[in-house]
Amino acid sequence: MKNAGHLSRRQILAAAGFVGLATLTGCNSGGDGDSKDLSKKRHGVMKDYRAGQRFKAAEPLSFSLLHNNNPVYPMKRDWLFWKEVTKRTGVTLEPLDVPLADYEKKRSVLIGAGDAPFIIPKTYHPSEVAFVSSGAIVPVSDYVHLMPNFRDKVRKWKLEPELDSIRQSDGKYYLLPGLHEKAKANYSLSFRTDVLDRLGLTLPTTWDEVYDVLKALKAEYPAKYPWTDRWSINTPFPCGALFGYLGQAYGVKAGWGYDNISYDTEARKFVFTAATDRYREMVEYVRKLVAEKLLDPESFTQQDDQAVQKLLAEKSYVISANPQELVQNYRYNLEKQVKGARIEMVPVPLGPAGPVVLGGARLENGVMISSKALRADTFVAMMQFVDWLWYSDEGQRLCKWGVPGVTYTESGGRYELKSGISLMGSDPDAPKDLQKDFGFFNGVFTYGGSWDLVSSSFSPDEKKFQDAMAGREQLPIDPAHPLQSVEQEQATLWDTPLKDHAIQNTLKFVLGQRPMSEWDAYVTELKAKNLQQLVDLHNRAHDRFEKENA
Repeated sequence: MKNAGHLSRRQILAAAGFVGLATLTGCNSGGDGDSKDLSKKRHGVMKDYRAGQRFKAAEPLSFSLLHNNNPVYPMKRDWLFWKEVTKRTGVTLEPLDVPLADYEKKRSVLIGAGDAPFIIPKTYHPSEVAFVSSGAIVPVSDYVHLMPNFRDKVRKWKLEPELDSIRQSDGKYYLLPGLHEKAKANYSLSFRTDVLDRLGLTLPTTWDEVYDVLKALKAEYPAKYPWTDRWSINTPFPCGALFGYLGQAYGVKAGWGYDNISYDTEARKFVFTAATDRYREMVEYVRKLVAEKLLDPESFTQQDDQAVQKLLAEKSYVISANPQELVQNYRYNLEKQVKGARIEMVPVPLGPAGPVVLGGARLENGVMISSKALRADTFVAMMQFVDWLWYSDEGQRLCKWGVPGVTYTESGGRYELKSGISLMGSDPDAPKDLQKDFGFFNGVFTYGGSWDLVSSSFSPDEKKFQDAMAGREQLPIDPAHPLQSVEQEQATLWDTPLKDHAIQNTLKFVLGQRPMSEWDAYVTELKAKNLQQLVDLHNRAHDRFEKENA
């Protein structure tokens, strides 16, 4: 097809309305999708399956699934979720239960041994890359022609650039990611508004204003750190939430979203993130906060509970938050312990990058398919089922809210839990919990979707926060730059020591253990660890991908 009429593959796909999806029926992108005959893999298939239509297997089927067992809502075999999936689709899911703490390690062992279940959810890109060269997982982009709901959402929400960003050197992607209509922010700062009101201060909207508020709090309470933070333990990037949303304000990937490689849209090339001017400016800002004793230096080493206890004991007045923690932890406990206490979460304060959110935020963790599944005679039906459960409106609604009239009611797009059922502490006195007792709102199955569905569970605080963030411009997605297998092996050897050095020195600069005057020396140290070689490797991969898909 590439030479048909002298049009490129990308042009042909654009004409079909699916730029980025090289897998339309009759026009697969090569490999297994071309050589494998699916005619013998249609056992149980639903004929004329279409977007918006409930999948129903022609006869009862069973599919194995790797289940990430969250200790907050431990898996139960008698969950209504399992029963309702079977009732609606004729499919029985056979979960292999793995504790959350061991999930990634156990998943790797199972895939490496050839013992992985057919369906492997809760996979964050680029974790799937490690399994590509062995052929242990399916190039799912070859088979999305079997998934009408997936394709429909990609087309309607114009997600092709995001999908291009996860393609490998063969032009295919190996992960079916969660798809969001709109980017969803999760973390920002929260402030004790009763304290601010008493001092005549208003909630800040920029990072300069954050600094001013912290200075005013310090002047009033000189023996305290106004801000103490959390989310530093068991994560490679201390204060991962803080650096994540602060980095967003500077237009750089930091914190939990840190990546060594970023695309410079002005220079039109990939650069090393932690050596850029914007990254340095971000580090300088945090260094100033620590140096002036506005941000507790223990933030970078303490347990989450320690940070929260300082807030509750009024040793601090500012802390990173997400909407759930704000309502269920900070506010709930503050109201019990401190008379008149109020706390609010602000939209991410604006910085040099302006009112933006980082690109790529509309893809979430997703599903890998084991190559064993491709060899089964039920493969086509399984892909239809995956499409319905994870990507159809009905499937997503089931996974999130459960069964109408049993776990929730809905009217005019407004969802209400049935009396006696709680979700994430929404009703502390309720005898039943939507996650623990019914198996819905499970992170293995619940992610992505239309903004109406995603926002249907927002508390008033989260709705206010998300509405403000949704109005911001999304920065461009990094262009595709997939590495070949040999390049990937080399990049991994360079990537880890570079990342470790970057994060370690970020912390040293912030804490004053290394003066900012040594920034150039730090960059030189990165170069000695193959910074330029890694950047060049990604730029060559980008150039190659562009030429091959021009």
